[in-house]
Amino acid sequence: MDQLQNTLIQEGLAFVYQPKDIVLNMTLGFCLGLVISFVYKATHKGLSYSQSFMLTIVFVTFIVSMVMMVIGNNLARAFALVGALSIIRFRTVIKDTKDTAYVFMALAGGMAAGTSSYFLAVSGTVIFVVISFLLHVTNYGSLYKSEFILRFRSARGENDNGYAGLFDQYTKTASLLLVEPAGDQLSARLTFDVVLKKDQDAQAFGAAVSELDGVSEVTVVASKSDVDY
Repeated sequence: MDQLQNTLIQEGLAFVYQPKDIVLNMTLGFCLGLVISFVYKATHKGLSYSQSFMLTIVFVTFIVSMVMMVIGNNLARAFALVGALSIIRFRTVIKDTKDTAYVFMALAGGMAAGTSSYFLAVSGTVIFVVISFLLHVTNYGSLYKSEFILRFRSARGENDNGYAGLFDQYTKTASLLLVEPAGDQLSARLTFDVVLKKDQDAQAFGAAVSELDGVSEVTVVASKSDVDY
């Protein structure tokens, strides 16, 4: 009997996992999905947050753990599953490229849980959590923490040097990006890319610009380097 069962297992015709192993693997996959989705929510920046993406992370981890148990050690079954899933077309565009990393982590966690690689699944998820929070806290990869877009309407035009001294006081660099003539032909809307000095505040800088003679409609917004859309 044992020899027959071993033969069936080798041929991929018998279940490799016991019921308790199946429940444990799926439970671990679900728990890993919850942890990964929580890290995604805690470290997310910008306006592209989606609750459905969080739920997708949990579902993917759980489902992949089931898929790995279905495949088992049967190569033919794996190719059949690939063929069956190839008819699915995913048309959702990922807004933030960082979300791709969480999708891959959900896949890896589900695969590790589904193959009963418990230590790999848990340790890999813990290391991923530590790295995610470390990069989030240190704001790793940010180039310009004080870069802003300054836009205002000037009655003098772009050739006036009235705000040159103000730029020297508040900014490291100031580059003129756009000049738009106003409808009254007497003023122009100017757009600058400015990098503030470390000891300067954007609100104070905007207030100082608005106090200049002939300047109105002042707006100061963070550049795309600071804000994730």
